[in-house]
Parts: sequence; structure tokens; C-alpha cells
Amino acid sequence: MTDILVVDDDENMRQALAEALTRAGYSVEPAADAAAGLMKLEMGEFRLVVSDIRMPKKSGLEFLDEIKALRPALPVVLITAYGAMETAVEAMRKGAADYLLKPFSADTLEKTVKRFLEGEASETTKAPAAPRPIARAPRAKERPIVTKNKKMIEMLEMAERTAASRASVLIQGESGTGKELLARFIHQKSDRAQGPFVAINCAAIPETLLESELFGHEKGAFTGAMARKAGKFELADGGTILLDEISEMDTALQAKLLRVLQEREIDRVGGSAPVAVDVRVIATTNRRMEEFVRAGKFREDLYFRLNVIPLVIPPLRERQEDIQPLAEYFAARFATEAGKNVTGLTAEAMDILQKCRWRGNIRELENVMERAVLLARGEKVGPADLFMLPAGDETPPAAPTDTPREMPRAAAPYMEPGMTVEEMERRLIFGTLDKAGNNRTKAADMLGISIRTLRNKLNAYKTDVKG
Repeated sequence: MTDILVVDDDENMRQALAEALTRAGYSVEPAADAAAGLMKLEMGEFRLVVSDIRMPKKSGLEFLDEIKALRPALPVVLITAYGAMETAVEAMRKGAADYLLKPFSADTLEKTVKRFLEGEASETTKAPAAPRPIARAPRAKERPIVTKNKKMIEMLEMAERTAASRASVLIQGESGTGKELLARFIHQKSDRAQGPFVAINCAAIPETLLESELFGHEKGAFTGAMARKAGKFELADGGTILLDEISEMDTALQAKLLRVLQEREIDRVGGSAPVAVDVRVIATTNRRMEEFVRAGKFREDLYFRLNVIPLVIPPLRERQEDIQPLAEYFAARFATEAGKNVTGLTAEAMDILQKCRWRGNIRELENVMERAVLLARGEKVGPADLFMLPAGDETPPAAPTDTPREMPRAAAPYMEPGMTVEEMERRLIFGTLDKAGNNRTKAADMLGISIRTLRNKLNAYKTDVKG
């Protein structure tokens, strides 16, 4: 059995690949095009195929289809040129194990091949894995992705098909749509599920500290560096790293991240030698990245490197059919957490939720349902339990968060008889504070208001008591 079949129509490239892999200790069989490669696959046994995508007569993608028909479990690594990332994405969808972006070093080639051949059973002796269905039910302590939306289901299926790959993923979507939840879904469906999942918010850490947080530092690298510190990439070795809000990363650091993605090694701040890491990178953003690239705010080459598997989460306003199952899921979850006998929502309450325009997306709906369950007096959440709702489609936009917000018009007719809006608001705020363990920041987030507005409200209540 031969280790690797190398297919490339460029004789110099084919020879260079064969020599590099032979020096690395692998047995190699070269082929000048897809037809010759397929013939050799039919006649012999191989553990891995490395093929160029762009070839005459028959492309690497067509060759990939033929390989998967002949040997479904045989891993295929495709080689593509810079600027042809859409082709790489299509290759991953068709079942390619990984891709290499030209130009790449011999070391990068060796590391890529090693992942598939070191300690792996051969393709002929290893039974093909059974296809894994899209799981909607959660594992222990795992939040499910609740959806009935066709676009969401198609996106989840694509995410699962590509989960086993090392290819980078870029998840785009508005704030509150569940980007981190999708990233965790991909991790759980991958071969790295038993490895670490490490998340870092690139927008929450000062630029001067972000490099150290990502790549670590050596003792004495800067003032205050009293000992060596491992960065997030090292902590995620063997697993997945989530780079949240990647668009906020400084351009100088973007160049260093690009090198990590290309070479699969990091440089600690103050370090003298690179450190190899085996990490799958998932990045998220609520920006329109192509516009950021055109504006010169984000490196184009890094964008292409991250956007191998592009996933876009639609906003909740485009997923009307998801409002009911999400609301019911949140009601059940928060009822269990609070120990309350709440079994769902009334039809009237659901109708109100359906008419809201969820600018904060699923996170906003989640906050509304947590408050509703907290305040619910019956077995079902009713209209009188719904407060701080977003405006409906025909309602003017809500006031800025630093301005006290009025109770939503949809909920006003359902106030308790004899109870004023001020009394209901006071009850809501103190109930939420209690739920948040008197953590004002968390309570403000649950209420959908700023911490300053919450402080003003509490100060006003104190004044009322003194008066």
C-alpha cells in the first residue's frame, strides 16, 4: 500500500510535492492528471490523496466526486490558489478533508498530511463512519439550536457536513442571533468534541493585551509579566478556538493571526521559538465583512482564510416560524430553573410575541421570557406577564436605552385592575434584581435597559420612600 497519491498537472509542482513528502518519510505515487490518478486508485491502495484543484480536462472538484464514489472514506486534501476560496468552500461541501492555500511551505504540507496518516487506520481497514444525523436534542448541559426555519436547517446541515474538517469557519449575523451557540454546535459535531472549546471576545480586550491573551507571553516579556502564560491558542490545542467579534481586531494583530492560520504555530510575546498548535478556528462577527475589507479595516487575505466555510445566521424577524418554539423552549427552561409550575404561554401572549419586532433577536426574546416566567402568576405566561417588549411592526422605534422606556402598548390593556404602571414597573425591577442576585449589571441586561437607567430608577424609588 502506498501512503499518498499526488495529482498535479504542473510537473514542477508535482515533483516538489513528491520530494517533500518522501523526505518526510511517506511513500508517494505521482499522477499527471485526474484521469491518471483515478486509474491508479482503481489499481492500487492509498491512505491519502493530495490533488490540485485547477487542472485541465478534469478539475480537482470533479476528481473529488469520482474519488468519493470509488472510495468514500479516503481523505482528500485539495490545493487551491489565493483568490479561489469559493472553490475551496465548494470542495469542503463535497467532502474534501482539508485544503492547502498556495503558497505553502513544506512544513505546512507535512503537518497537514501528518494529521491524516499518523496513527490512523488505512482506508481499506477502517470502516466508514455512519452518517451522523442533525441532532436537535441537546446533550447534557448543552443548549439546543431550536428552529423550524428552512434556511436555518440548511445552514445547520452544512455546518455538520463540514464539522469534521479543520477548515476555518466565519459566522456572520446580528447581535443576539446565536453565533456562539452555532460555534459550539460545530465543535460538538467535530472530531475535536472531546478537546477544549476556548472563546475570546476580541472587542472586549484592549489592543495592547489581546496579543498576549491570544498567543501567550514569556516571563519578563513586558512589565508585569512575572511568569510564562499560555495564550488562548495553546489552551485550545487539540480543540476549537472561537474568535468572537473578529472584525474589531487591530490590523497589526490580523497579520500575526494570518501567520498562525497558515503555519499552524504561534509566537509567544517575548518568545524565541514558535510553538506548534493544532486548533480549529471559528470566527464570528456582526459586521458586513466584505464592506470592512473594502474599507481597508480588515485584511483581505485574512478574510479569505477565515471565510472557508461561510455561515450566515438570519435575524429572528426573518424566522417568524421560530418565535413560538423558542418562546416555549425558554418558558420551560426558566420555569425549571426557577422551580415554577409554568407550562407554556396562552394564545393571547403568543400573539403579542408574534407581532413584536425583535431587534435584539433571540437574546431579546430570551430576556423577555425570563422576566415573564419570573412574574407569571398562573400555569401559563399571559399577556399581563409580558413587559419591556420591543415595538411591533407598526410601532415607532423604541427610545434609546438611556431614556426610561414606556410600557409597550400591546401589554397595557392587560394590567392588573387597580395597579398603576409605576407600581408594575417597580415590581418588575425588584423582581429582576432578586432573580439576578442583586447584580445590577445582570439585572439591567435582563431588563433590556442601561445600568444608568436602572440606577436612576432605584434612586427614584428611594426618594419616593423618603417622601
